[in-house]
Amino acid sequence: MIIQFAMKGEDIFKRMPHLESDIKLDFKDVLIRPKRSTIKSRADVDITRQHVFRYSKKTFPNDVVPIIAANMDTIGTFEMAKVLSKFQLLTCIDKHYTIDDWFTFAKEHPDVLPYVIYTCGISENDEKKMYEILVAIPQINALCLDVANGYSEYFVQFVKRMRSLFPEHIIMAGNVVTGEMVEQLLLEGADIIKVGIGPGSVCTTRKKTGVGYPQLSAVLECADAAHGLNGHIIADGGCTCPGDIAKAFGAGADFVMLGGMLAGHEECSGEIIERDGRQMKIFYGMSSDTAMVKHSGKMAEYRASEGKSVEIPYRGKVKNTIQDILGGLRSACTYVGALKLKELSKRTTFICVTQQVNSVFS
Repeated sequence: MIIQFAMKGEDIFKRMPHLESDIKLDFKDVLIRPKRSTIKSRADVDITRQHVFRYSKKTFPNDVVPIIAANMDTIGTFEMAKVLSKFQLLTCIDKHYTIDDWFTFAKEHPDVLPYVIYTCGISENDEKKMYEILVAIPQINALCLDVANGYSEYFVQFVKRMRSLFPEHIIMAGNVVTGEMVEQLLLEGADIIKVGIGPGSVCTTRKKTGVGYPQLSAVLECADAAHGLNGHIIADGGCTCPGDIAKAFGAGADFVMLGGMLAGHEECSGEIIERDGRQMKIFYGMSSDTAMVKHSGKMAEYRASEGKSVEIPYRGKVKNTIQDILGGLRSACTYVGALKLKELSKRTTFICVTQQVNSVFS
């Protein structure tokens, strides 16, 4: 892909210690430039992918659509997985389901298991639980090693150990936002790296800590690093509409993970509540007070909440939203002449549309 800027000068910023002067972009800062196309209909576009992964040498089911429901406890539900699997989408299951919950689901819905990803934290209990479930349910081919900060040395060693324990499983790990850390996690045993710190709609990490990276630039940098090592990445967070998903794939993402775009549906956990005559559902970040109290009993004194809880309008069945997303993605491909989704990054030219960024080059 190409990024075009109307540059009128060089050396825009003076070099300063500890300051990266390169412009970093979010999805809102760009649009995809249309190109000539010979595609007759959106129906002709193939939006499925089949990846063979670096270590496991396995694939997800043939012709999977590379969109993943996030492993948030309101989103990554078994109910969500049952619906998304019918559209050939994946679901990263919330890590708080019990062993008995998994055994029951596996018995009742064996056809869905190839489309689900097991989520594991890095505690000793998390590891023991994962081992028991993956040994007992061999149809689960993929696991997600999930932490907020993928830069810790402990996490790197954890990834390495999990690869030795599960050599034939597809292993996802994250989250990170820079190329060098993508490379390290790939070299230690991960097949797929989750990319994104702070872009989610209910994540407050950037406000609370000052840490983050604009998501489009993170995807561009991390995809380049991963593909050089025969690895893959997930653009995790920051998508608010189908057009953002298209931009993520155009920037080189192999998968896109969605949270907020799937929130508020019937398949999400939580009861429907009435608020001023309107039906609502609660959606919250997994580092929020709400999540900490629900799963740990309280927020630990040494940490601060890095997520928020919001009430969003009830949106009915998720299948309608999925159809809208897939339709938008097919349409994006037709605008640039990409007959297959895997061609989209090669056919994508981004143009900068944010006034603040353009002013830097004037």
